[in-house]
Amino acid sequence: MMVMTLVSRAAIAASMLAATAFSAAAQDLEQVRFGTNWVAQAEHGGYYQAVVDGTYAACGLDVEIVPGGPQANNRMLLPVGRIDFYMGGNLIQAFSAIREEIPTIVVAASFQKDPQILMSHPDQGLDDFADLPDADQLLIGREGFATSYQWLMVAHGFREDNVRPYTFNPAPFIADPGAVQQGYLTSEPFAIESEAGFTPNVFLLADQGFATYATTIETRRELVEENPDIVQCFVDGSAIGWYNYLYGDNADANAMIMRDNPEMTEDKIAYSIEKLKEYGIVDSGDARELGIGAMTEERIETFFAQMVEAGLFEADLDFRQAYTLEFTNNGVGMELRP
Repeated sequence: MMVMTLVSRAAIAASMLAATAFSAAAQDLEQVRFGTNWVAQAEHGGYYQAVVDGTYAACGLDVEIVPGGPQANNRMLLPVGRIDFYMGGNLIQAFSAIREEIPTIVVAASFQKDPQILMSHPDQGLDDFADLPDADQLLIGREGFATSYQWLMVAHGFREDNVRPYTFNPAPFIADPGAVQQGYLTSEPFAIESEAGFTPNVFLLADQGFATYATTIETRRELVEENPDIVQCFVDGSAIGWYNYLYGDNADANAMIMRDNPEMTEDKIAYSIEKLKEYGIVDSGDARELGIGAMTEERIETFFAQMVEAGLFEADLDFRQAYTLEFTNNGVGMELRP
């Protein structure tokens, strides 16, 4: 079956509803599975939106979202063909795949900014980012210490001697006004506000120079080579889904998110969407000119150089094998932005 490629932004905007009905009736849809890296939440909203409003179906795809979570490892399912696309974290995983000779490739980046943060108590002498290295204790998880914290030490003078394990329990941070804790923009600050009744200072690592793209779309190299129309449809459909989720009626997408994750609540979704917009996580930077999903050679090279300096990778790694710009930077869906 041939999968129609989304190439005309104007045509997409004008005929989406009609095309959805036509494609469902006139042809069999190509079934693909998309694995996320965590349980369903607003940070996955654009993909859910593209499912419920028929955006993927309009170009010929029947997309099943396979939620991740603490008991799932969707990343491992991608190279063995159990899923067709995977929602990556940031470019560190993509560079690691090249080093480990895993045949996956990044085809788009839904987030222009990585939502990783540090947060501190207000009015405790930790109100500026430059104050944070001298905190009484820095609560950092094992993965965070091995990746972004290595960059923080090189780029901003953070130290190892005051690092303590972050076990994803906010109680130690709440109890110690002199502590700094890692987190995710749309998660930990919400928990602190809900449980402790105060609004923490939030410092987005992306705004301090951590240059990676995030929430990447990954697939297998063989799919890129053998079925590029499927890849193009998924990339374009996801971009349109994100525009509609952020700026349109997202009620059905949110309902599907809450069905997939019964612990998710409407107030948590609303908070997350607000922060995604406030900090320009999805629609900022390169996306303002090239459309959601955009990536550039220059920025990826900059981030790779940061990771080399932080000691995560050798300088001779062929990092350009980790991604392709073939399917993005086409401005798809930009007319949907208010």
